[in-house]
Amino acid sequence: MKKLISGVLACLLIAGSVTALSAEERAADAITVSSPNGAPAVALALLAEKQPENYTYVAAETIAAEFAQGKADVIIAPINAGAKLFKVGKSSYQLAAVVTWGNLYFASQKKNFKIKDIKKSGVTLFGENTINASIALFSLSKNGIEPKSVAYLAGAAQTQSLLLTDKNAVVVTAEPALTAAKMKNPAITAYPLNELYKKASGFDGYAQAGLFVKKETASEKEGALKAFLSQAEKAVNAAASDTGAVAKAAVALEILPNVKIAESAIPNCNLRYVPAKEARKAIEATALVDVQQFGGALPADDFYYAAE
Repeated sequence: MKKLISGVLACLLIAGSVTALSAEERAADAITVSSPNGAPAVALALLAEKQPENYTYVAAETIAAEFAQGKADVIIAPINAGAKLFKVGKSSYQLAAVVTWGNLYFASQKKNFKIKDIKKSGVTLFGENTINASIALFSLSKNGIEPKSVAYLAGAAQTQSLLLTDKNAVVVTAEPALTAAKMKNPAITAYPLNELYKKASGFDGYAQAGLFVKKETASEKEGALKAFLSQAEKAVNAAASDTGAVAKAAVALEILPNVKIAESAIPNCNLRYVPAKEARKAIEATALVDVQQFGGALPADDFYYAAE
């Protein structure tokens, strides 16, 4: 009889733990996310496909407003933007994880294009006085490549247009736009900025974009947030382990135009989930390239979210 009672109690305990876990997972499904379109949005495409009503995509230049409004539980954003806003008190979002590690490339239609060609031809970057431009110039300089000239256009769409129309141009562009350009013009060749950055810094990519969590969500929905971040880690890392599924999800969500482009571009977006505290040295190395882009100082301890 005692064995029977013990067995029943054990079953009840197991059932209770499964129910609790399921409740957390269900709560995680209600977590709301705001993200710029393109590579950052691809990071959570597998989750967004299941709960599209909880995902909002905005223009990259409006991401500061998302922090200020504080509506979303989680925001995907450039690390430096989130750090700067947090430092000046315009954001209550802490960094939970880095998810993109650099999707920039030097590209040209030039035959047999080599990165050292920039010494003679110069280079056109997008976004003057941005962390992306600073990382590009830092990486070139540390590798002994001083551009003949440096020009700037407003965004990656503009440098991609120049890449397609000017056979002599050398530009910095980004995935997934680069893959789309290559499909229009197979003469385009590209060199990963990350290869230069690794030689310059020792880090395998720079801390580009991350998942930011609202402090109120972390305290009021702790279990749901932990479950969500666990799901997010699997979704981000699936970019490398299950590219086909991520590509289909990104196309279904209209983040990317078609599966062919998606499957080619996603491996070059350098999506990788690293918890913020584990990524701190890499984040600080990125910040030190141009600390003004991080608000003039390295992020303080309270910028980093860590589940208890």
